[in-house]
Amino acid sequence: MRIISGWAKGRKLFSPPARENIIRPTSDRAREALFNIIGDKVTGASVLDLFAGTGALGVEALSRGAGSVCFVDYLPQALELIHKNIQVCMDALDNQREADDKRHTSMHLNAFNPVTLLKHDLRRSLPFFSEKLRSAPGFDLIFLDPPYSQGLSIQLLRALDTSALLRKQTLLILEDRAKESLPETLTKLTLVDQRKYGEAGFWFYQPLPDATSL
Repeated sequence: MRIISGWAKGRKLFSPPARENIIRPTSDRAREALFNIIGDKVTGASVLDLFAGTGALGVEALSRGAGSVCFVDYLPQALELIHKNIQVCMDALDNQREADDKRHTSMHLNAFNPVTLLKHDLRRSLPFFSEKLRSAPGFDLIFLDPPYSQGLSIQLLRALDTSALLRKQTLLILEDRAKESLPETLTKLTLVDQRKYGEAGFWFYQPLPDATSL
């Protein structure tokens, strides 16, 4: 696994041992395709990475200029991998800044808000963001990548649909096994796109017009 684009492009990410199947990273191919779809929406975005696993999606967003990223997982193995991969990304940022200083140039790299790594069991509930929601309600970009075929996708999708984590322009990207059936419309969220890469399926949701005020 590598960071595909941005100022940390090419940096190798830490992956779970091949013999373990507890953590399932999104493939580089699928990740590249997802971020091609997202495009400039990641620049300056407030990002929430749920069931972050290795943190590859959130770290890719950081490399591409996200304003802040909150990683959420509860497995000790996942938390360790996320921490290491955040450090890979931030080391690349430090190196780039040092190179710019020597050349007396500036790439206008984004001044990040603090990256957050939160231990929370999403099988039970969404995390509580009281401090964040007081200053900046909701997130611009939400990744939701639960274990495949365990019913967690619809459970968390419904929880997010009625939460204060959505903004008018929020893009929610949910990954599950491609054969899964998920709703096209909820109370606030509606399906705007759907893609398949191998056995992985991706559902793209956004709030209906004025739905976040309901």
